[in-house]
Amino acid sequence: MSRPPRNIVVLGSTGSIGSSTLEVASASDGRLRVLGLSGNRSCQRLLEQARRVRPRWVAVTDENSGRQFDWSELPKETQLLLGPEAMERMATDADVDVVVASIVGSAGLAGAWAALQAGKTLALANKETLVMAGPLVMRMAAERGATILPVDSEHSAVFQSLHAGRRDDLKRIILTASGGPFRQHTREQLENVTVDEALAHPTWDMGKKITIDSATMMNKALEIIEARWLFDLAPDQIDVVIHPQSIVHSLVEFRDGAVLAQLGPPDMKLPIQYALSYPERWDSPADKLDFRRAFSLDFFPPDVERFPAVGLGHEVARRGGTAGAVLNAANEAAVAGFLQGRIRFTDLVPACRAVLDEHNYDPNPSLQQLWGLDAWARKEMTKWIGA
Repeated sequence: MSRPPRNIVVLGSTGSIGSSTLEVASASDGRLRVLGLSGNRSCQRLLEQARRVRPRWVAVTDENSGRQFDWSELPKETQLLLGPEAMERMATDADVDVVVASIVGSAGLAGAWAALQAGKTLALANKETLVMAGPLVMRMAAERGATILPVDSEHSAVFQSLHAGRRDDLKRIILTASGGPFRQHTREQLENVTVDEALAHPTWDMGKKITIDSATMMNKALEIIEARWLFDLAPDQIDVVIHPQSIVHSLVEFRDGAVLAQLGPPDMKLPIQYALSYPERWDSPADKLDFRRAFSLDFFPPDVERFPAVGLGHEVARRGGTAGAVLNAANEAAVAGFLQGRIRFTDLVPACRAVLDEHNYDPNPSLQQLWGLDAWARKEMTKWIGA
């Protein structure tokens, strides 16, 4: 007998991950059914998606944007939901099997938290959820019987590779990083990096914020923190290696020296689909490697002096507590300032360090404390960059 489709809600459907998720669903031969879509202000994009997918709900978290838009062409069977609470309504509905958390930044935590409270399977693309509140999130998942499946390509690769051995035999994981567009830049060249240059990623097609994070390697710092909580690792069990081709998505080393890796082209549709199909594997619309064509794989240690974000990520992973929420918020505010031309590229990570060092650290914060520090760190960064 054929199984019923898995009903999914895509939080942040108008972004790059959300759009790829809809491609995966469309190619699933009916195995996936999209019940809900959400966006913040991209109403036209949401309408276009709704006309293709015909979901049960479309949610616009920015209520003013939603009210001002003409929804007359919305499918009749689709209900329009407005306001931040709309994400929670969709994520907790009894008919929903999987919630895809693909909203960029701290804004994604609320929807992910609601899904876990409801005991859902969470396909987690929003790394900031675990960076901000890793221990609280993992505790909530355990208490409610929820499942977290990674969508980040690096964490999906680790998740897949871990199946090859016993957890007790794990030595370490190695997260790969492309190195971004400035891997070979000197310190002097980095001083003069422009916004357009930083947005020109050599291998991945991502949103602006994540692309800038990749250029500074702050993205890898956040992934170190995410991996620490997601896989329950000691910080010294997480290493980083530069891999410019972005084909090896991460590696796992076991105690006997065996190193296993997951390979594939830089296409997010594969890790998205694996999170939605797990534990099964289906035919995929993702690009495939062509082993009939010659190609090489290179690996280099990261230069932590030119790219200090990597060391900062390890430090925050060790400290835990409030450090992750402060680093994440400071970085989001700093990146916004850089995109607006108000802070230099080389000042992004030092600014985050300065804000992190100024905060009142608490090793066991509540979720309310973390939200308070998120707001504080953004305000501090605004003062730091002179806005």
